[in-house]
Amino acid sequence: MNLLQSAPSTTAERSPSQSASLSSVPTAEPPRTAEDTHELNDSVVCEWLVSQGKIKPSDLERARRLHESSSGESFSHLLLRLGMVSERDMAQAWASLLNVPLVLESDAPEILEELIDVSTRFLKQHQIVPLGQDKSGEVHLLVANPAERYAIEAFEYACGRSARLSIGLRSDIENLIERYYGQGRSAMGTIVENLDAQANSEDDIEHLKDLASEAPVIRLVNLIIQRAVENRASDIHIEPFENRLKVRYRIDGVLHESEAPPSSSTAAVISRVKIMAKLDIAERRLPQDGRIMLRIQGKELDLRVSTVPTSFGESVVMRLLDRESVSFDFDTLGFAGKSLDNFLHVLERPHGILLVTGPTGSGKTTTLYTALSRLNTAERKIITVEDPVEYQIEGINQIQVKPSIGLDFAGALRSIVRQDPDVIMIGEMRDLETCRIAIQSSLTGHLVLSTLHTNSAAGSITRLLDMGVEDYLLASTINGILAQRLVRRLEPALSEAYEPLPEVIKEYELEKYTDERPIRLYRPRQDLPPNEGYRGRSAISELLVMSDTLRSLLMQRADAATLEQAARAEGMYTLYEDGLRQALAGTTTLEEVLRVTSGD
Repeated sequence: MNLLQSAPSTTAERSPSQSASLSSVPTAEPPRTAEDTHELNDSVVCEWLVSQGKIKPSDLERARRLHESSSGESFSHLLLRLGMVSERDMAQAWASLLNVPLVLESDAPEILEELIDVSTRFLKQHQIVPLGQDKSGEVHLLVANPAERYAIEAFEYACGRSARLSIGLRSDIENLIERYYGQGRSAMGTIVENLDAQANSEDDIEHLKDLASEAPVIRLVNLIIQRAVENRASDIHIEPFENRLKVRYRIDGVLHESEAPPSSSTAAVISRVKIMAKLDIAERRLPQDGRIMLRIQGKELDLRVSTVPTSFGESVVMRLLDRESVSFDFDTLGFAGKSLDNFLHVLERPHGILLVTGPTGSGKTTTLYTALSRLNTAERKIITVEDPVEYQIEGINQIQVKPSIGLDFAGALRSIVRQDPDVIMIGEMRDLETCRIAIQSSLTGHLVLSTLHTNSAAGSITRLLDMGVEDYLLASTINGILAQRLVRRLEPALSEAYEPLPEVIKEYELEKYTDERPIRLYRPRQDLPPNEGYRGRSAISELLVMSDTLRSLLMQRADAATLEQAARAEGMYTLYEDGLRQALAGTTTLEEVLRVTSGD
């Protein structure tokens, strides 16, 4: 099967608007072509990055050892995947060495009136996109890695034209491919044609209501939400800027930009979302929170909506909660083996505190809901205090805090202890008062579950001490602390096994975590475009179970490192170690584990 579809060999005269679109892209003199990349390779780029202080020599050497065991992927792409260098720095290196322009997405033409007939799969796989062609027939080609000459030469051969190169960021190129060649391009374009030309008028509230109630705007917002469902997105970001409106989807924890409506529709689109969420469309100075209940493609969706004022309008984020697809099951989440057994043992204790910790978006709330589902029996009364209530679970009394009327975490907790609960779940330990009420509840025979924002399990103890909680209270009430992160899960049908080099096995001590010989790691198939081959996410975790030794160290005000060392001596797996086990089991990749646990 041909990667490229042949384009017409003749070039029509461009209209003034087309010429203007091309002229808006910066150029360098003289323009460099594909022929100039013979002299450059990844090694030269890495030397430039080191000389500019963009990457440490030690990190570079570590990446080289990894690259030797993952043939088929360019070294520069590996550096990006490991997070050792930013997309911007990598693009700047190529642009400087080749003396060609660095073209950002905002500099590219908004539309291409004459599309070059190219396979979208080919463009995505090789990270290139045409930005147009001039009167002489030369194509302006935006590339992420000009050292990959095959793609550039194949493009030139199929089009019958020479290419003038510019350098772009990989994420920008993906967004431009979606903008110019995306499947929804024609659908959104058709809707946009029917939009009111005065859609950007924000002065007349009644006019905004009328615009937001018109069929094109309704269809436009529904299309944005529908695409999120089709792409399995967890969040939709609608962000207004001076000359454009951005729409981005968070898929498996990574943001992807998609085709967006024109900036003239900003006020109408955001007003439509606010009306759906029952928010005040006249209030644009203060943040607002709301909720949308919607049925899309036969699915019952619960969307949490948040708006905040920015320089160019209100930024909207919608969190998608699919009640039908969510699974409150520890095996599905990625918990297994000794770690799961220990966690369930702590969960079955009749009283005390169990904390789940990690940064925002690490799956803490889902883990707590899974724990509550397991505890939810006829013999137990369970009450939760949350902000917001994400999923309704039958048999559990769930309270939504409302600070505007004085119902905060501490106030709600003081009341619910008189409701005779067996289990209390607190959405987050936010302040000292909430912590003390939770501790008192655990001392009076309740099992308390909550979350905390720290990087590690041992770090949670020092965080609570810093908040002002007495050490003897922590020692007598905390049963266990679970720290977790989320890594992207490999799609089994799109992954392949490979044997890592001995140097990689030695550096990461992989032989300690598996009895399989030879040792095998897993990765997405090499013929897939970047960021494909993953579906869903899996939790990696570390569980600190409070023991007499740890309680003694806590009373001595030991630091987090000392507590972690003692917990590991008693059998605790760290996040990094649990991640390596999942990488060796084929759940995720070694690079993904290093990306998520670096710095921990």
